[in-house]
Amino acid sequence: MRILQVCAEIFPLLKTGGLADVAGALPPALRALGGEPRVLLPGFPAIVDGLEGAQELARLHAPGAMAALDARLLVGRLPACDVDAYVIDAPDCYQRSGGPYADAQHHAYADNHLRFGLLGWTAAALGRGLDPHWRPQCLHAHDWHAALAPAYLRAAAAAGERGLPGSVYTVHNLAYQGLFDADRFAELGLPAHFYAMHGLEFHGQLSFMKAGLYYADRITTVSPTYAREIQGPEQGCGLDGLLRERVHDLHGILNGVDDAVWNPATDALLAARFDAARLAGKARCRRALREELGLAGEADGPLFCVVSRLTEQKGLHLVLQSLPTIVAGGGQFALLGSGDAALEAAFREAATARPEAVAVRLGYDEHFAHRLIAGSDVILVPSRFEPCGLTQLYGLKYGTLPLVRRVGGLADTVADARLETLDTDATGFVFDEFSAAALQRTIERVGALFRRTADWKTVQRRAMTQDFGWRRAAEAYLALYRGLPR
Repeated sequence: MRILQVCAEIFPLLKTGGLADVAGALPPALRALGGEPRVLLPGFPAIVDGLEGAQELARLHAPGAMAALDARLLVGRLPACDVDAYVIDAPDCYQRSGGPYADAQHHAYADNHLRFGLLGWTAAALGRGLDPHWRPQCLHAHDWHAALAPAYLRAAAAAGERGLPGSVYTVHNLAYQGLFDADRFAELGLPAHFYAMHGLEFHGQLSFMKAGLYYADRITTVSPTYAREIQGPEQGCGLDGLLRERVHDLHGILNGVDDAVWNPATDALLAARFDAARLAGKARCRRALREELGLAGEADGPLFCVVSRLTEQKGLHLVLQSLPTIVAGGGQFALLGSGDAALEAAFREAATARPEAVAVRLGYDEHFAHRLIAGSDVILVPSRFEPCGLTQLYGLKYGTLPLVRRVGGLADTVADARLETLDTDATGFVFDEFSAAALQRTIERVGALFRRTADWKTVQRRAMTQDFGWRRAAEAYLALYRGLPR
């Protein structure tokens, strides 16, 4: 089956979050099951540089204000991602000195509606036969950046075109919706009646996310629990009514872990390799990490880590309030991440005050993330909401027990360690109330289990043998694709 995956970033070429990991891992998993995937991406510098054998397929003549864009479609291969690719080469849109979505001052680009409208329109053009040698049977759009693709397909169908692919739209995080002023709608070249309550209009604004939710044939999100949560007002972000209306088209498919990237038995980035049967290498990774970070020579308690965007959603203010509990229990803490300026400053201050117990690295470093997770004992993910979460899955793979809040994909992937579950299904630590007090009580439970070395290793080994590979997810996606209307 020919599948066109449409997204804004892809690991290892361009990554700002978990979307890139999914975009990079899903195509090889689909191909292993007999699928024929390709990807469509904006021509950001790292992506254009990674495209081999690039040939111009077509000049792009998009409608509306996008008609003024100088754009062409390249076709080639992304060897780093092991996938054939289409790349939109539009330097004025994508070759910028800031990030993919915002400038160096973190201000969203004013023309993002055109930059990503072009992505959606090009996806639909490929679905309509722009490439005479390869036409997708399924168009799979990811997150708000690609959300207009199903809308442009629906417009083509309304105009009488036949043989169009079915469409799937995946929500990676409902909180990021791609909202723009209503007067931008006319610049996108969609039929005027698409801007309505039953369409792209959202409380007087233009919503890319709503376009995907309304016009796609099927909707997925990245965990079963999150699929249920977003149908309610607390996590529905104003779109829960539409999601309830489309409940029969909504599916929760849990993300996976790419074993070729995240596997402690083969990870060349580590000080030592290890697996569930041979944990001595993890102890070496722990010693190497503590030395690298300048943490005190001996610690009685566990080494906790965080790898995250620093936002309120991720519960990082709860972690800040809980650092004294970690240190009082003989533990240590290390963080890798960036985001909210106030959180960055607060973590820096904590590291300055207790350099023997707290280490902070701001920014993102993929190689260090591997060393940090491998060398830690516990990975903290105390999120207010979490569609799926990937770092807790990495923690499970590396025997770094996740401490998570019971929400979204965290609830679907981590089983709480209690006396009655130690010998059955425990793989980490789970709490419910979104509060520092609840997190601190759970940290104290972590310390108690850590001191019982045999029980800790039992849970650790069970965590490392959990199967969260991409094959399971790819099978679910293929079944969904095959059931699309034709």
